Amino acid sequence: MSNILFGVRSSHSQLNGNPPQDPYFTSKPSKRPLMALKTLSSILSPLSFPYNPTLFSSKLPKLHSKRSLVLCRLSHPQQGYNNSPISKVDLSDPTPGPDGTGAAAPTPGDRFLERHRSIEAAKLVKKENKKKKKKEKPFKVSTAVASCYGCGAPLQTSELDAPGYVDADTYALKKKHRQLRSVLCGRCKLLSHGHMITAVGGNGGYSGGKQFITADQLREKLSHLRYEKALIVKLVDIVDFNGSFLAHVRDLAGAHPIILVVTKIDLLPKGTNLNCLGDWVVEATTKKKLNVLSVHLTSSKSLVGITGVASEIQREKKGRDVYILGAANVGKSAFITALLKLMGEKDPVAAAAQKYKPIQSAVPGTTLGPIQINAFLSGGKLYDTPGVHLHHRQAAVVHSEDLPVLAPRSRIRGQIFPVQSENGTAVNNMANLLNGQSLFWGGLVRIDILKVLPETRLIFYGPKSLQIHTVSTDEADEFYQKEVGGLLTPPTGERVEEWRGLEIVRELRLNFEDVERPACDVAISGLGWFRLEPKSKMVSNSDSSSEKTAGELHIVVHVPRPVEIFVRPPLPVGKSGEDWYQYRELTEKEAETRPKWNF
Repeated sequence: MSNILFGVRSSHSQLNGNPPQDPYFTSKPSKRPLMALKTLSSILSPLSFPYNPTLFSSKLPKLHSKRSLVLCRLSHPQQGYNNSPISKVDLSDPTPGPDGTGAAAPTPGDRFLERHRSIEAAKLVKKENKKKKKKEKPFKVSTAVASCYGCGAPLQTSELDAPGYVDADTYALKKKHRQLRSVLCGRCKLLSHGHMITAVGGNGGYSGGKQFITADQLREKLSHLRYEKALIVKLVDIVDFNGSFLAHVRDLAGAHPIILVVTKIDLLPKGTNLNCLGDWVVEATTKKKLNVLSVHLTSSKSLVGITGVASEIQREKKGRDVYILGAANVGKSAFITALLKLMGEKDPVAAAAQKYKPIQSAVPGTTLGPIQINAFLSGGKLYDTPGVHLHHRQAAVVHSEDLPVLAPRSRIRGQIFPVQSENGTAVNNMANLLNGQSLFWGGLVRIDILKVLPETRLIFYGPKSLQIHTVSTDEADEFYQKEVGGLLTPPTGERVEEWRGLEIVRELRLNFEDVERPACDVAISGLGWFRLEPKSKMVSNSDSSSEKTAGELHIVVHVPRPVEIFVRPPLPVGKSGEDWYQYRELTEKEAETRPKWNF
């Protein structure tokens, strides 16, 4: 058994020329000290000691920061101390190198400790970085909190005008009998009787009235969706297809499967071919690069297409919860009501859920929180979610009292300008005078006609209450300042003083290749659209002098800030839609992967 002796000698005496009087110091080189140093480094290994945080503290001096002499002696039982010489370290060079020289040079044990300390420090840094990068999972809204079944707002008894208000006595009685889930708040009762009560403010909210929650706060209530096991049913309003599409829906839905449901097709003009319409919707969805399972054309009022959606949900649900998602006022609550009605014919759970269905209202922002509905006998929940409020829609610009004007209640009819008689001649001889004219669509849109064909006509699809007025472009500014709030509405009443006017101006040069087909649609977010037809059929039948087959239409569109303007392929509506609509030839791969439409 080897005995190891080690000690530290002060280098001060060595530098003064007084070597230690030890018979074992000798100038003769030996291999034994090297072996002794290696043995020492193995003993000094941090793995041989219990872990001590102070050992690696940066506050402690380094082991080789001062000159010191380490003496090691290895002895064997068969040899005495006299036979075990130890080499004498040369301290003649007092100039240290980068890591020290001579007695100050780090030993293999020092190097091991330094390396081990660096590795441990790197591990700690890496661990801290992982904690910073790790995102916290958004908190899911607790369904244990009692909420109004009509709007999803938490029930409260303190603020009379706030959403979720319930009389204190009613609240206590319902709580005693465990019936809080069957309570309808005071705001929902007013909404159900036609009152226009907004509650959403902020960017994308609505001016006027009290604002109890911001659009961003409502969006935050949907942030947990991407972490749930969910099937998403996304709703889009066909009258405001581009404005309500939610192009960045994946930011909310994550990678969950999506069923696209187009609502309010009962508002389209009579004679609309749903095959042409379905193909147009699929083409538009594909161009927006949104992958969906299928497309459904529906009407919550006439129940058209609802059966197909119910079957698709049952087929694709697979134990997941179903979330109804969409922009504000696209008809989510009305869709859920229609869905429960059809599902209730075969599913007793859905039939029972109809008693406490979400409230329906023309006010954007009716739903203020997730509403859980037990709608499936096979398990899983159905959720009505708050609408996503978009700042670029007209509803975010006008006053809350003018909102009903923007919501069509009955089938829309195209308003043609210039107005034409049956024989193709324009009333007031306006067909040849479009160039240099400005058209006002209520007080919300102005269109300056700079260059079009003499036979060109515009067809407006939107709320019936918005009238069209025309004036010379040179007089348009003065006309608008004088008539806004009177002849040009909305805005109306006292709110005209706060109206900032039509601040967004966009110049459009629209190319067309066939005068017999509409050139394009210009959609106004949150309002509707107007179509440009280079050559009216009525005019072309009576005047065949025009031989132009392609060209350019030049117009300028004015809208309030920050309303968006979309230029898109014409939507095939009305009886004439199927005459000029052209189906695109698909490749074999596109035919397999392209989503199918149903109605």
